[in-house]
Amino acid sequence: MGLLGILLGLSLLIYLAFRGASILILAPIAGLVAAVFSREPLLASWTQTFMRNGADFVAQFFPLFLLGAVFGKLMEDSRSVAAIADFLTHKLGTGRAVLAVVLAGGIVTYGGVSLFVAIFVLVPMGTALFRAAGVPRRLMPAAVALGTSTFTMSAMPGTPAIQNAIPMPFFGTTPFAAPGLGVIASLVMLGFGLWWLTLRERAARRAGEGFEGAGAIAIRDDNADAAADDPLVRERASTAREFDPAEIHHSAEARAMPPIAIAALPIVVVIVVNLLMSFLVLPRMDTAFLSAPEWGGTSLAAVGGLWSVIVALSAAILTVIVLNLGRIPGLQATLTAGANASVLPILSVASLVGFGAIVAALPAFAVVRDWVVNIGGGPLVSLAVATNILAALTGSASGGLTIALDALGPTYMRLAAEIGMNPALMHRVAVIGAGTLDSLPHNGAVVTLLSVCGVTHKQGYLDIVMAAVVGALLALVAVIVLGTLVGSF
Repeated sequence: MGLLGILLGLSLLIYLAFRGASILILAPIAGLVAAVFSREPLLASWTQTFMRNGADFVAQFFPLFLLGAVFGKLMEDSRSVAAIADFLTHKLGTGRAVLAVVLAGGIVTYGGVSLFVAIFVLVPMGTALFRAAGVPRRLMPAAVALGTSTFTMSAMPGTPAIQNAIPMPFFGTTPFAAPGLGVIASLVMLGFGLWWLTLRERAARRAGEGFEGAGAIAIRDDNADAAADDPLVRERASTAREFDPAEIHHSAEARAMPPIAIAALPIVVVIVVNLLMSFLVLPRMDTAFLSAPEWGGTSLAAVGGLWSVIVALSAAILTVIVLNLGRIPGLQATLTAGANASVLPILSVASLVGFGAIVAALPAFAVVRDWVVNIGGGPLVSLAVATNILAALTGSASGGLTIALDALGPTYMRLAAEIGMNPALMHRVAVIGAGTLDSLPHNGAVVTLLSVCGVTHKQGYLDIVMAAVVGALLALVAVIVLGTLVGSF
């Protein structure tokens, strides 16, 4: 009965979330459904298990959600993201329209700009570029997804994406965990995605298909506005990434784009400060005080990675503000919109975490845990399977990853210690695994991206699968094989 309750609760969560119901309401209800079948106390499951675990997630990761959303809004309203995209499109030209969009998305998201900010800025520029180059509109969602939702989210060493931060407290790692494997995985994702999109572009040209191919929906100039204001898009998007699309248009942009050097400097600051904090500053600090009860009885290994990203994003925010003083029409409105944009996403993901905590506390979950851990191929394979399945079911890489590590993290740390495996390797496998099957049709980022691009699932989803899912799966396999053979590097 316990397993039946888990399946019913999960099915209820997936079905109603797909129909646009709020995850804030669904998650506790689904968790309580699972608890009922295991005859667990309902009120205690809600207040002591669901709420405490959800609150722990907020306490641990809200600084990253907050700073990431504020930084992304500042980069949008200063038009720094637009300046970077414009620079790349002019340098590469219309002959490399797909590459320009992919690289622009990769640069800004690796520099800490939120996915949805990147989407709402890049798509209008990409539309103009694709139209001029005669590249089918239906390929644009896949090009944007490849640049913003693959290697810069899960593989590139040091990426400030929340998905890369989540394993750090569990494994005692840094944002630069397994850097060599991360670079290899990034090359696999980027190379495969570009190969596929080039193949599709050439096939379209041979068939005489232009920007508005056969069966394309009518062009709308307000696609971005409509997507940002769509309640269904908002509900799905807020569980997928760390920015509430509803805040996109709640502040004003600068009239002119800054010079490319000023636009790119904050991104450089994120990368450099993150690197310095991880390898030079924090290791030299005396942090023995963290073991005291008043500081949570923790250690630098548990919090150092989060501190590095927090300081890097804070430094980048100050850099954007200083470089654009007087240019952003309403700095207070921009900061407020950015801060507000972080609230619904973190509460949505925290609710998923609370649901996972109820399920993990049920006696029947021991059967699920044993099945996952005993999957053939070793701990890396079973960890990849666990994060893949949970990210796919929840439609959220961060939610699925946190649920998996909350339930199975200690088990994998024990297994790693027994066989001498570097936790950095598990970190990288877990993050890449969470960033594969999360891009299913119901994923909020996919729904938002297609809506903003003016492309239907039928027209554009296959290319998203190939560029964002298949490429990531190939990279995951490569990392598991290399990690098993030679370890972490």
